[in-house]
Amino acid sequence: MSAPSNVDVAGNAVPRVEAPSSATPVRHVSGYSVPGEGSSTTIAIVTVIVLLTLWWVATHAGWIRDLFLPTPERIITSFADAWKGDIQGGRPLYEHFGWSMFRVFFAFALACVTAIPVGIAMGVSRIARGIFDPPVEFYRPLPPLAYLPLIVIWFGIEETAKVVLIYLACFAPLAMAARAGVKSVMIEQINAAYSLGASKWQVIRHVIIPAALPEIFTGMRIAIGFGWTTLVAAEMVAATAGLGQMVLNASNFLRTDVVIMGIFVIGIVAYMFDLMMRYIERAVVPWKGRG
Repeated sequence: MSAPSNVDVAGNAVPRVEAPSSATPVRHVSGYSVPGEGSSTTIAIVTVIVLLTLWWVATHAGWIRDLFLPTPERIITSFADAWKGDIQGGRPLYEHFGWSMFRVFFAFALACVTAIPVGIAMGVSRIARGIFDPPVEFYRPLPPLAYLPLIVIWFGIEETAKVVLIYLACFAPLAMAARAGVKSVMIEQINAAYSLGASKWQVIRHVIIPAALPEIFTGMRIAIGFGWTTLVAAEMVAATAGLGQMVLNASNFLRTDVVIMGIFVIGIVAYMFDLMMRYIERAVVPWKGRG
C-alpha cells in the first residue's frame, strides 16, 4: 500500500501544498515592477512647461541679455517674419525648410538602401566583413568637417556634395546597427530553421533579417539624428537656401532670435520623424522587448 501524499518515505508529516487553480489570478509581488514601466508623457509635458516658464521668467526679468537669449515672443515673431521672407537673404522659411528636407531625407533614404544590406552582409559573411569593415570603421569616428574639403574637391559645390556629406554621416551607424542586429540572432533560431530544411538564403530572409529589424530601426533613428547634425556643415558649402544656411547667415548678423527659431524648427522636425519611426517600429516589430 502506498504512503499518503502528506507523509514522506520516513513517515514524517509533510504539509500539503495545493496547486494554484487556473482561475486564481496571479498577483504581482508588492514593490516590484519592470524597470522603466509606465507612461512618461505627463512628466515630459510638465518638464517642457517648466523649461518654457523658466525661459520666460529669465528673459522678462532681465536675468539674461536679449542678445544671448531672446524672449519667447521674439522667437514667434521671428518665425512669422521668416515664413514671409522678411529676414536676411529674403528667402521664405518654407523654401529653406524644403531644401533641407530634400537634402537630409534623400541622403537618408540612399543610406538605408545601401548601408542596411552592407551591414547584413557584414554580419553573415566573413568576406563582406573583411571588405567593408576596415573602411567603415576608419571613417566612422571622423567628424564630417574633417572630410568636407575633400568632398568639395571631388564633387564641387553643388547639391551632390551636400547630399554625399549627409549620406556618409548616416551610412556608418546604419551599417553598424544592421551588423549588430545580425549578431544578436540566437543560434537556436538558426539551427531550428536548418533542422527544418531551410537553405542559407531562407535562413537569412526569414530568421536573421526579422530578428535584426529592432536593431536596424534603432540605427535608423540614430542615423537621421546624425543627418540633421551634419546638415549645417553640408549647407556651409556655398548653399543659398536651407535651415542650416539660414541659421549661419543669421549668426553673422547677431540675429539670435532667428538662430534659436531655426534650431527649434530643426529639432521639432527631427523629433517628429523619430516619433514616426517609433510608430513604424511598433507596427513592424511588435515583438521587440518581449522576448
